[in-house]
Amino acid sequence: MKLIRFGAPHKEKPGILLEDGSRVDVSSFGEDYTETFFETDGVSRLEKWLEHNRDNSSPGGFQQFPEIDGSVRLGPPVCRPGKIVCIGFNYLDHARESGKAIPPEPVFFLKSPSALSGPNDDVRLPRTSRKTDWEVELAVVVKKKAAYVQKDTVMDFIAGFVLFNDYSEREFQFNRGGQWVKGKSADTFAPLGPFLASPDEIRDHTNLNMWLKVNGEFRQESNTSNMIFDLPTIISSVSQYMTLLPGDILCTGTPAGVGYGRKPPEFLKKGDIVEYGIDGLGSASQSVIEYDDV
Repeated sequence: MKLIRFGAPHKEKPGILLEDGSRVDVSSFGEDYTETFFETDGVSRLEKWLEHNRDNSSPGGFQQFPEIDGSVRLGPPVCRPGKIVCIGFNYLDHARESGKAIPPEPVFFLKSPSALSGPNDDVRLPRTSRKTDWEVELAVVVKKKAAYVQKDTVMDFIAGFVLFNDYSEREFQFNRGGQWVKGKSADTFAPLGPFLASPDEIRDHTNLNMWLKVNGEFRQESNTSNMIFDLPTIISSVSQYMTLLPGDILCTGTPAGVGYGRKPPEFLKKGDIVEYGIDGLGSASQSVIEYDDV
């Protein structure tokens, strides 16, 4: 199952992405992809509902659902997550380019949910920004309430996997009082999608190629096998310090190749195009604009 949300910002409707690449509207299911949806095993319920309403007399079986035109905007595939938790320095090469020692346990921080945007929406440079950077990441969406989770049960708490970009304003992050959230939470700094893939869609989340380009040139090329802390360790660790709720987004860190790690450092400017993707999770693209260009 691949979940999408489509339509104008803050007015998105639920849909699914089919194997042939077509997109259909499942608004008649009666639910958006909210905390309640995930908390009540919504992915399984939606699968059963689709199977019950499947038209086996027609090719594909979903002709009775409205098809979504390819030109329609995709929004983030999760509606109003309670929180976005990000892991820092979780790839050995990224820790090295940042001049950081390997952390003894996962380093994490919160990113404001108001930063969430669609996978192909413009990224808006904050006013006074001089050092906006990119970070392609594998993210997961939480399926059910998670507190003090044991490593061997972590997969029971995952609703699906999704592509993410942890945009970061480095001056705000490092030089404005030491609060990382200042550099992480600007509007549009959390593009999510294009779709949420249920776990059965991803054969092996520990071995996924990931990449990012700026203006057509590769900046990041890696694989999720290069994580320092694996997903069970990350979720178990975070859940010792805070309760994860259904629909929460947890981002697992970025590999080397970020702008501030280059020599000399490189940051985004108006007119740049950022493209990125992960095996099995599609790709996304953002144009960089000034904050007041909308």
